[in-house]
Amino acid sequence: MPDDLRYPVGRFAPPADWDTAAQSRCRDVIADLPKNLRTAIDGLDDRRLDTPYRDSGWTVRQVVHHVADSHLNAYCRFRLALTEDGPTIKPYAEARWAELHDARSFPVAPSLAILDGVHARWIGLIDAMPQADWQRTFVHPEQGKTFTLASAAALYTWHSLHHVAHITALRTRNRW
Repeated sequence: MPDDLRYPVGRFAPPADWDTAAQSRCRDVIADLPKNLRTAIDGLDDRRLDTPYRDSGWTVRQVVHHVADSHLNAYCRFRLALTEDGPTIKPYAEARWAELHDARSFPVAPSLAILDGVHARWIGLIDAMPQADWQRTFVHPEQGKTFTLASAAALYTWHSLHHVAHITALRTRNRW
C-alpha cells in the first residue's frame, strides 16, 4: 500500500524525453481511460460509489465525475492550443465542482458517456496531429505556466492512471 493514498501512482513527473515511445504511451493511456475507469468501478453499488477513496478524500462517484470534468476541459485546451497562438485557458475550481450536487449524487453513467465521446474525439485529434503540433502551447494563468501539448498529454496520462488507481487501490484495501 502506498504511504500517501493521495498519490497511488506517485506524483506527476514529466517524461525526460518526448519521443515517439512517450507519445505512443500517452496516446494509448488516454485512449484506454474510459475502459479502464469502467473496469475499476464495475459492480460497485451506490454505497460503494459513495465511499471516499481515502479519509477526507472524494468518493468514487466524485472521482468519476471529476475525471469527466477534467478531461472535457483537457480536450478543449488541446483544441484551443491547436487553433490559437498560445491561448490563456480558463481554469476552473475542480474541488468546488466536485462538491456540486451532481458530482456528489448523480449516477456515474452520464459521466462515463461523456468520457467515451470526449476520448473518441480527443484520440481522433491526437492521431491526426502533425509532430510539430505537440510543441504548440497554452497558458495556465493560475499556475503561471505555459504547457506544450506534449507536456499536457503527459499530465493527463498521469491523471488517468492516478484516478483509476484511487479506485482500484480502495477496492484492494476493502477487498471488494
